[in-house]
Amino acid sequence: MTAFGQASSGRASRRRTVASWALVIVWASFIFFMSAHTGSDFDQGTDLIAQVKQWLNGIQAALFGPDVDVISSIAHFCEYAVFGALLQNALRLNIDARRAVAIAVICASLYGVTDEIHQIFVPGRACDPIDWIVDTLGATLGACAWWLIGKRREA
Repeated sequence: MTAFGQASSGRASRRRTVASWALVIVWASFIFFMSAHTGSDFDQGTDLIAQVKQWLNGIQAALFGPDVDVISSIAHFCEYAVFGALLQNALRLNIDARRAVAIAVICASLYGVTDEIHQIFVPGRACDPIDWIVDTLGATLGACAWWLIGKRREA
């Protein structure tokens, strides 16, 4: 087994594969959950998401003023950076890591398209092609970063 958890024969253990894909599914579900809500849904409350949103709103207002919203784009980017990394991690267990990066980015980008379509049906949300581009850029960074981390650990 390599230092980064891939079986030396190129095949990962079944348990590692199932766990990796389970994380992908959990994260895709989280993205779906977040897309089913507007940002204002999290403006009140005491749960973790509401607290983080309130904290970020304070920072955003201090840096950019009250009328600028960069949190949404940053959130999209971060969600999909994690998604790209998780997809690349799951895929690399059974295919070449470079190919896994490309497939992870394509899959995350396509999921971003479905995410934007989903938002058409959510009151207060809209389909925004810019969000899809941000999603794809985030997934690209996440998948590439995870690939580079793996290369470093294996070296």
